[in-house]
Amino acid sequence: MRICVPDTTLPRVVVVGGGFAGLSFVKRLKNKPVQLILIDKGNHHQFLPLLYQVATSGIEPDSIVFPFRKLFRGYKNLLYRMAEVKRVDVRMKKVETDIGEIDYDYLVLATGSVTNFFGNSEIAEMGLGLKSVTDALDIRSHLLQNLEKAAISCIEAEKESLGSVVVVGGGPAGVEMAGALAEFKKYVLPEDYPELKNTNMNVYLVEASDGLLGVMPERLSQNTLKYLKRMGVKVLLDTVVESYDGEIVKLGNSGKIHASALIWTAGIKGVAPSGFENDVNKQGRIVVNNLNGLIGFDDVYAIGDVAFMETRKYPKGHPMVAQVAIQQGRKLADNLLAMINGKHVTGFGYKDKGSMATIGKKKAVANIYNLNVSGFAAWLIWSFIHLMSIVGVRNRMLIGFNWMWSYLSYDKGDRVIIRKYEPGTKMKYNE
Repeated sequence: MRICVPDTTLPRVVVVGGGFAGLSFVKRLKNKPVQLILIDKGNHHQFLPLLYQVATSGIEPDSIVFPFRKLFRGYKNLLYRMAEVKRVDVRMKKVETDIGEIDYDYLVLATGSVTNFFGNSEIAEMGLGLKSVTDALDIRSHLLQNLEKAAISCIEAEKESLGSVVVVGGGPAGVEMAGALAEFKKYVLPEDYPELKNTNMNVYLVEASDGLLGVMPERLSQNTLKYLKRMGVKVLLDTVVESYDGEIVKLGNSGKIHASALIWTAGIKGVAPSGFENDVNKQGRIVVNNLNGLIGFDDVYAIGDVAFMETRKYPKGHPMVAQVAIQQGRKLADNLLAMINGKHVTGFGYKDKGSMATIGKKKAVANIYNLNVSGFAAWLIWSFIHLMSIVGVRNRMLIGFNWMWSYLSYDKGDRVIIRKYEPGTKMKYNE
């Protein structure tokens, strides 16, 4: 069976994945002389940097998801199909999906990444990743369910375990999650759960290396550690998590933590469709040249997290962050138009604009164009940049209002269990 799309005399460009990379590529080719076919198993784009706020009841999920069909109104050269890609036949130039096949003249893989549990099936089953809105809602439901159980328990040790959370990974995602949980514990918990006011409930941040935010300068890393400790987060450096059974976190130094929730932010890996087994490295990323092209082909490309491009400056590949994905999407779109028109193309060069992380309200750290900022000023920069990056005026207003309300009232959004979460019912990711 074939996917129903109109015939065309224009070059057909099939794009798999509507994340930051795929979205920036498609936007660059709006109403250009190509036929764009976007394939994604979901019907929406997700703004991943704010997932932790959904997970901690800071904002509602509909504020950070954007339906593709609404996003692409006015695109006369684009068709969207909700489908899951099963396999790609590069020899026959076909994409096989769960709703049929489609031919392509050019194929762009922007399939992104998933949580990497590094082969630890127990943690993958009992812990929670943070790579999608579904993950964020699972975390929110799990945390709230645990608090409801703690509220009716008469055993103090059980109450403490049910209320305690272990965040694994000291990168931006882990730091932001730990900070948000600490604020939830301080400002929301006493008001919503008066039964737990005197219960010792802990937020742990566990990092295998000797510092937080390893990509940032040492001073910002130290400031982050200082901020988190002031907020009551128990930070464990040089500590490896070995296992987790849903109740006890076993550490590599023979220590253990009793906690009923573990959130894993310690790694991600690329996810490539079947058909590229010989082109994928140990990180699950497709090896590409400096034009983001698959080695040996001039019609297949990979961009974003799933692409591995080795350069002198980045011998281990570019960081798997949104800015790389956005810049690669735009550059490939420009190059593709140039190739179609017989013009000169140039290789991709990443312009690192810096990195930042927020650590609760009024505190953040930012390294922007070699300028190091921390505290309230960094928080203002973080807030402005993220707010302006949100797609759609309505969503910016919703998030901006939520942030302002939270800033003034120290309150979060609605603490609603939309659907119950049952840990350990299935493996979330294939290892």
